[in-house]
Amino acid sequence: MSGHRGLLDAATVVVELGGEPVALAGRILADLGARVIRIEPTRSEDPLRAAPPHDEAGTSLRYRAWMHGKEARPASELGHWLSEATIVLDAAGAPGNAAAGPGDAPGAHWVRVSPFGHVGPRAGWRAGDLGTLAASGNLFATGQPERPPLRCAEPVSFAHGGPEAAFAALSACASGRRQVVDLSLQETVMVANMGAAGNFPGAGDRGQRKGAVTGRTREIWACADGFVSFGLRGGRARLPSLQLLGKLLEQEGLQNDAWRERDWLTYDAKTVEEAELRALEVPLATLFGRRTMQAWYDLACETNLMLAPIAGPAEIFEREQCRARGVFHTEGELRGLPARIALVRDGSTGEASGNTPAPRATGGCWEGLRVIEFGSGAAGPIASRYFVENGATVVKVESRERPDFLRAMWAQASPHGLEGSPLFAALNPGKKSVTLDLKSEEGQQRAREWIGWADLVLENFAPRAMRSFGLDYDSLVTGKPDLVMVSTCLNGQTGPHRDYPGFGGQGSALAGYNFLTGWPDPEPVGPYGTITDSLAPRFAATLAAAALLRRRRDGSGAHIDLSQVEAAAYSLAPWLLDWGQTGRTGTRCGNRSSRCAPHGIFPTRGDDRWIALA
Repeated sequence: MSGHRGLLDAATVVVELGGEPVALAGRILADLGARVIRIEPTRSEDPLRAAPPHDEAGTSLRYRAWMHGKEARPASELGHWLSEATIVLDAAGAPGNAAAGPGDAPGAHWVRVSPFGHVGPRAGWRAGDLGTLAASGNLFATGQPERPPLRCAEPVSFAHGGPEAAFAALSACASGRRQVVDLSLQETVMVANMGAAGNFPGAGDRGQRKGAVTGRTREIWACADGFVSFGLRGGRARLPSLQLLGKLLEQEGLQNDAWRERDWLTYDAKTVEEAELRALEVPLATLFGRRTMQAWYDLACETNLMLAPIAGPAEIFEREQCRARGVFHTEGELRGLPARIALVRDGSTGEASGNTPAPRATGGCWEGLRVIEFGSGAAGPIASRYFVENGATVVKVESRERPDFLRAMWAQASPHGLEGSPLFAALNPGKKSVTLDLKSEEGQQRAREWIGWADLVLENFAPRAMRSFGLDYDSLVTGKPDLVMVSTCLNGQTGPHRDYPGFGGQGSALAGYNFLTGWPDPEPVGPYGTITDSLAPRFAATLAAAALLRRRRDGSGAHIDLSQVEAAAYSLAPWLLDWGQTGRTGTRCGNRSSRCAPHGIFPTRGDDRWIALA
């Protein structure tokens, strides 16, 4: 997780007003190289300094984690720093209660972060993480069906809001004209619902809590000493894992007819009979219970089994992959951004590239930017969606043989086939499409032509895929030295577990989010919507934006290697720092809070109706 303090420069002055909703955004911009000034209230009035947990000296570890790389300045210096500011991150309070406003910093882009935005009927409403999650729909769908909706023990809305605010700030810089950004945390968290709210008008689907189940199949399984994440779903990518588990069941005398007679190429968990699903799950649960988390993880690393342990802080710190990529200092502090960044200067001029779009007087912040996207699923497509929604032209590359798996997973269940996936439609609006056979020489040549056209290349294949096509960064940069390319996969492009496969469910398990979500007694559940699939794209878009701004300044290209697991862990920095400093594990605790009481979800009149009260 060795961030690079060079994509931004110290001439980018960021003034941070307020507490934790903007603290993560400020840390991201500081790790990118900006000079970040936190204007501090008195100690007694500072909620971030007061926030638990604390170290032995009484310092808030949450404050310490988010203050890394920043400068603290007293409120008496606010006027001076506003006059110097490039960006202001403002979460100082409800509208009208902030210490200052956009008019006090006429040369700065002002990013306002609030629970519900600064316009609309809820503009004056107050809410912390619990209320924001409740209003987003994410809370309603997290937890067991027989219990109240459930929050993560760490503030998920702030985790989403941090990189969202950082990207908004850099997009404002890209526009070339002063911006006042109104960022609603409620709307931000809704991205984690993966378009689910859009199902209500047509289907009347309010969402539902399914506990350890995703879709129709179990996702969280008990093992000998904890839990593992494995999705019993179909698709070509999961085929080797299902075949391997079938062999293990046979070897241990657990295989039944449901496993023995199964054609996994045609298996679809959305259409199979309920009795068949249960017959598949029973022996698998027994098999998982016979090994420890570490034994399953070792097997997954060895065989590419799509399974992950529900990791706590000890497992995260001790993971060989984290050590190889230098994620942590020995005392438990994150070293920097969840990415490795290689910078290449355009040797021909050393100046801004002629291919870099200049700021526009009108239109979206990224109007004129050209993006080519390789990959599928959620993490890559959501990252490029940030650019298309702000004016860029995004071309998505697919293959007729292997289309985006979000299309394929709905092909049998929908009368519209590959065009009938609501999840694909929700994540990819506004993009253009092209099909290329990247296994053929002609397809690879066409891809190079598209890359030559593009300002930004974004891919989320497994690490070996682009290399096998001759489209990896090292193969492309010699002909395009100002290339800006983002490669994002589960564990990153380097390290002993770089080829470890998995989807967002496995990423959430490896990063700690499943460990932190649930009641103390049953199994962990994980927040609704796989957390890495919605968090990592925000980091990918922010890093890409910073690299594009740097190329605009001096013509430098860059390759950004983003680990989705590390991105999620980065958003849990205070929790991980607490374990590194004190040995406290900080596990799931229902809806309780160490900061305030009462704090929870309470039933109201009606069927499955609740209020959040903090």
